[in-house]
Amino acid sequence: MIQKIIDRLESLRIVRAVRNGLISLIPVLIIGAFALVLDTFPVDAYQEFITTFLQGALHSLFVFINKATFGVLSVYASFFISRAYMKLYADEEVVSSGAIVAAMICFFVLVGAYLDGFNLERMGPKGMFIAILTGLSAPAIYVRFDHLFRKRRSYLFSAGADQEINRVLRSIIPITLTTLAFAIVNVLVTLVYNVDSVHELFILAFNALFSIGEVGFFKGFFFVFLSSFLWFFGIHGSDVLEEVMQTYFVPGLAANQAAVAANTVPQAILTKEFFDCFVLMGGCGTTISLLIALLIFSKSRAQRGLGLTATVPMIFNINELMVFGLPIVLNPIMLIPFLAVPLACYSISYLALSLGLVPLITSEVTWTTPIILGGFTATGSFAGSILQVFNVLVGVAIYVPFLRKFEKDAMESRLKRYDEFMDYYKANESSLQNVRLTELGNVYADFAKALTADLKHDLQKNIHIYYQPQYNYEGKCVGAEALLRWVHPQFGVLFPPLVIKLATDCGELERLEEAIIGKAISERELVLGKFGPDIKLSINVTGTIVTTPRFIEFCKGLNGEYDFNNKNICLEVTEQSVLDLDDNSLNSLRALRGLGLTLAIDDFSMGQTSIQYLQYNLFDIIKLDGSLIKGLLSSTSNCREIISTMTELSTTLHMTVLAEFVEKEEQKEILHEIGCDCYQGYLYSPAISLT
Repeated sequence: MIQKIIDRLESLRIVRAVRNGLISLIPVLIIGAFALVLDTFPVDAYQEFITTFLQGALHSLFVFINKATFGVLSVYASFFISRAYMKLYADEEVVSSGAIVAAMICFFVLVGAYLDGFNLERMGPKGMFIAILTGLSAPAIYVRFDHLFRKRRSYLFSAGADQEINRVLRSIIPITLTTLAFAIVNVLVTLVYNVDSVHELFILAFNALFSIGEVGFFKGFFFVFLSSFLWFFGIHGSDVLEEVMQTYFVPGLAANQAAVAANTVPQAILTKEFFDCFVLMGGCGTTISLLIALLIFSKSRAQRGLGLTATVPMIFNINELMVFGLPIVLNPIMLIPFLAVPLACYSISYLALSLGLVPLITSEVTWTTPIILGGFTATGSFAGSILQVFNVLVGVAIYVPFLRKFEKDAMESRLKRYDEFMDYYKANESSLQNVRLTELGNVYADFAKALTADLKHDLQKNIHIYYQPQYNYEGKCVGAEALLRWVHPQFGVLFPPLVIKLATDCGELERLEEAIIGKAISERELVLGKFGPDIKLSINVTGTIVTTPRFIEFCKGLNGEYDFNNKNICLEVTEQSVLDLDDNSLNSLRALRGLGLTLAIDDFSMGQTSIQYLQYNLFDIIKLDGSLIKGLLSSTSNCREIISTMTELSTTLHMTVLAEFVEKEEQKEILHEIGCDCYQGYLYSPAISLT
């Protein structure tokens, strides 16, 4: 049931737009937060240094960066969310930039940016709700108007009116009408509710929720609950409720400090520092507990990798990487502990301070102060630090079962979607060659990301090599091709072209191919023992890598270790990508041959392969593309004539022709008749392991 809810949420465009938009916001959040950390790091000597060095230039620099990030955070959010929404809108005729512009204008209208000159305060974290609202609704309304006026468009055909100018002109009417609609709503709100903007109405509505009763346990409890609940939807709860914090909880510290100055007993339990130090440790949701639970108890490599990446910022209570990366946002399973842990920490801390087990807070502490240090600084006692540690451990205990449930459901979902993903990839393999699978605008992108994380972890450990023997017409084994096999712990052996694609997308193809080649050559003696002492060992390498300086140096290193001369080792250059035979490439190929390696062209007649590769006399073997072999038995194809021409040319050039995908005796006999006497395929053997 829960998984169905998750699947339904993930399929909604607005949910994906909010999530993707807020993920794009992470660099802004990280930069702004670290600027604040560097500006407020709670060490007196450090503070004196940054405020006096070069007349406070460092302090001014950190403040400037923080204001340029957090100070206008909602502006960035409106931009990124509207852009994410339009990326998911599959209509190339709609001018996406126009929708983004409309969203930005509507944000400024609803947030009241026009007040007091240009009210920057409303463009910070306090405006996040309006940013999300306009980031989603303005593009949707813009698209409606665009469709409405699509048939009435006019175009300029003057010399300077290029396509881009016409695209901009097409967006003017939808932008204008969208802006007008939001402006009318804003005016009606100001007249009906006597406020200056929709933003002020939103703030007043939240303030009204806290206006009843005195400041005490239940008001603080509700504050923690609402703040965390808003975060679940990607809204910065603490920032949205900042005015509530300023009104009801910030004065508590000043009252306690005044009491200490007057030699009386402090009375206020709830202060801003109370929430920052004892509840929001690691950020909203007390996610420092989730981080520890993930690093210790998670069975997912991808999740542990996320935890390691997020550790440093979370020490300073910056948890956006965790919130949006796990994700917690819009994740029904994680909602329960995300609400329960901070409420438990709040209740425990309130009880500890009210009973006198921990002194009341009398010192100001910046929210970026790490745990242990924050508890001690706020209370002036190690009891504050002990309370923080106790709360974190309670949080870990609460998070662990939900984390396990989340990972179990995620794994079941991955197993369910694996076949769908493979069907999708195989059906679209050609069209996906120039597209990063991890950046697909559909549900398969997340699956590709998880597989990529697993591959990067396994790159040196769990890569296996299988060997497919090659035979001549007389039935003698003359060679063996080393073939990649990655055995995934959940999905078994993955489709090798997919593995290569994932490695390419994440920039690990060179390391992967080096691992394959190194492993195959190290196993050469075992290969000879299994298939015969005189066979040729063939290993694949892509055309984009074989001529690179790094690969040449890699081969030189292997040659120093194994000595390629008289070892009958062949590099098969796969032509899924272009092999440019310029002077540098030719010299690289000659250098490889000079090491004692032979070269083969794999999948000849496929992709970018051309007759030009034969003119330099650098290749020793041509491996025919499998589609030609499969077409031999078709009465309507010209495969026989094509192969015959190739074998005649190869004989003239003193090159060997080898046919792959030979599965039937009839194919073998036809190939023999037209001059091809080396074969590889299921007629003889599939790829097999050495063990």
